[in-house]
Amino acid sequence: MPELLQVENLSAGYGEAVVLQAVSLSVPQGQTLALLGRNGTGKTTFINTLAGVTRLHGGTIRLAGRALQGLKPHERAAAGIGWVPQERNIFKSLTVHENLSAVARPGPWTPARVYEMFPRLAERTRNLGTQLSGGEQQMLAVGRALVLNPSLLLLDEPLEGLAPIVAEELLRAIRRITRDEGLSAIIVEQHPQAILAISDLAVVLDHGTVMHQSTAQSMAGQPELLNRLLGLSRAL
Repeated sequence: MPELLQVENLSAGYGEAVVLQAVSLSVPQGQTLALLGRNGTGKTTFINTLAGVTRLHGGTIRLAGRALQGLKPHERAAAGIGWVPQERNIFKSLTVHENLSAVARPGPWTPARVYEMFPRLAERTRNLGTQLSGGEQQMLAVGRALVLNPSLLLLDEPLEGLAPIVAEELLRAIRRITRDEGLSAIIVEQHPQAILAISDLAVVLDHGTVMHQSTAQSMAGQPELLNRLLGLSRAL
């Protein structure tokens, strides 16, 4: 299976502060990588670096063979990066439909397909971003990334702060996007077992470096390893 994303010896951070140090990993076409680690280990910095909003200190990032380092965030989006940050970053002064139509690019994912996947949004097409619940805002953030028709989807803690029933609905949608639709993704999440179940690969970061890589299935089947690597009192 061809490699979609190739990251080699990546060092990055904020200003002069280096958070990531010599990180190397890859994501094959059509596969999902679960990016795990304790709080403050560099997971969000890695996602932000792929999206182009940190300072690159060294290394290379290639998406489908194209070098991304040096490209601005909007250029990376055009190159195939779909980014759902922790802050969601939806346009709160625009309606749901305007959020989607303003950024849509040609491809299989359209606002209509987003509404079909998230019926809650279909009922709120004329609502402003400020009028949505946290779960609805997250659905809109995912939908907005999808209508860019990316080749790689970046999800930074997509289930954070959501009510269990909403988190389950969003998890089913992510499973459909990655498993059924075959869109490659990198998912950062504090609930490892939930994400490992829909991922192919797993990488654990610690102090900005890769400390473990394996298949997601292998890691999910070793709760004692999760305890040791992630500092969990129990496997979630």
